[in-house]
Amino acid sequence: MKGVYFVSGIDTDIGKTVATGVLAKQLLQQGKSVITQKPVQTGCQNIAEDIAVHRKIMGIPMQEADKQRLTMPEIFSYPASPHLAARLDGRVLDLDKIRTATQQLAAQYEIVLVEGAGGLMVPLTENLLTIDYIQQQAYPVILVTSGRLGSINHTLLSFAALKQYGISLHSLIFNHIHDSRDENIAQDSLAYLKGRLKTDFPDAEWMELDKVRRTKGRLKTIKSGGALLLNESVLSLAILTELGFSLCLLYDLSSSISKGLKFLGFVANVPRD
Repeated sequence: MKGVYFVSGIDTDIGKTVATGVLAKQLLQQGKSVITQKPVQTGCQNIAEDIAVHRKIMGIPMQEADKQRLTMPEIFSYPASPHLAARLDGRVLDLDKIRTATQQLAAQYEIVLVEGAGGLMVPLTENLLTIDYIQQQAYPVILVTSGRLGSINHTLLSFAALKQYGISLHSLIFNHIHDSRDENIAQDSLAYLKGRLKTDFPDAEWMELDKVRRTKGRLKTIKSGGALLLNESVLSLAILTELGFSLCLLYDLSSSISKGLKFLGFVANVPRD
């Protein structure tokens, strides 16, 4: 695994942020040089909440690239789709700024995981969808799905869109955090999507993000059915984010950058990317 990968989801609130952070942690443990990027963060000011979550899961402090804003080139205050958030903030989303930031990260790191906002068809601007941008940049996609009701439909629609646009699917991450409470639905969704992945994208990897692990956190990926395992501290963070809490952290401008982020509070009920 080397280069830039775009992490997308079959829907909003599917667990992209946690999956991106856990995958980055796994790669770090394998000795890889890896960084995550959130090119467009909405519902925040000054700092991209998803980058803060990534670093927490990865077990590392905010990096120099974070301080330079290379990992968070565009931040909008309104919690909405990028095209709407930009309009309401009275700004224009700068695609060249995003491209340049990603290129700079790719020159510094072996692997760059770019977490998108929402799903493949989310508008970045009035005239450009996320999938258009992915196609232009020729990024392989890491797609996050789950076992909740409706996931089969949304996943197959995402598969069809990727094929239509000629985009490579690197892997499908099945996020158990969002499994349906009906075990029949969750297990059938897993089995069905695993089979369809082999048929539709035979070279793509299958990974699973477990919801509970009481042993010391470890991460393992096997092409035929790997698992990304969360330890308890990461799980508690995942639960908070997936319950609709925003970790849009208030940045204390009076402190030096070296002191990093201060966790001054949570803002409830802010929609998540």
